[in-house]
Amino acid sequence: MMNYQSIRQEKDEFFATHPQSPLREEQKAVFEGLNYFPPDPNLRLELALQPFPEQTKIEIQTNTGDIQIYSRLGRFSFVVEGQKVELTLYGNQYGYFLPFVDSLAGVETYPAGRYLEPEAIGNNHFIVDFNLAYNPYCAYNDDWSCPLTPPENRLNVPIRAGEKLFHSSSD
Repeated sequence: MMNYQSIRQEKDEFFATHPQSPLREEQKAVFEGLNYFPPDPNLRLELALQPFPEQTKIEIQTNTGDIQIYSRLGRFSFVVEGQKVELTLYGNQYGYFLPFVDSLAGVETYPAGRYLEPEAIGNNHFIVDFNLAYNPYCAYNDDWSCPLTPPENRLNVPIRAGEKLFHSSSD
């Protein structure tokens, strides 16, 4: 089993102290750690990717109006809370990218969605661990440009794993 607690402690330390933290200095001064759902082993999935016959390019708009280009690689199908859902996997020169919005968006999770980088384990199979789902840097302040989750990756089910909404002490 993955040690989520140590991963989360390292991330909190990075956010609080590192020069490349997404937090502004005034946010760092009052930062007390990120909020997470408790780890759920049922949301660490090994999934087969159903590759698309053609890997088409998609322009994904960012919160600042820029455009980033990704390839649509294929689709994952799985069951969450008794409902079958599908998410499209994207890729670019930096690797695999799985943005998603769940039904808790704007309530318990970041309204524009969270991100994952699934781990390829061979034969078109991936580890998709929603316990590692994280907020884009634009969730912390307006200094960042982040890709917005495409409509095809908006789920009607809750994903109660990974990072929750960010609240700074100044909220």
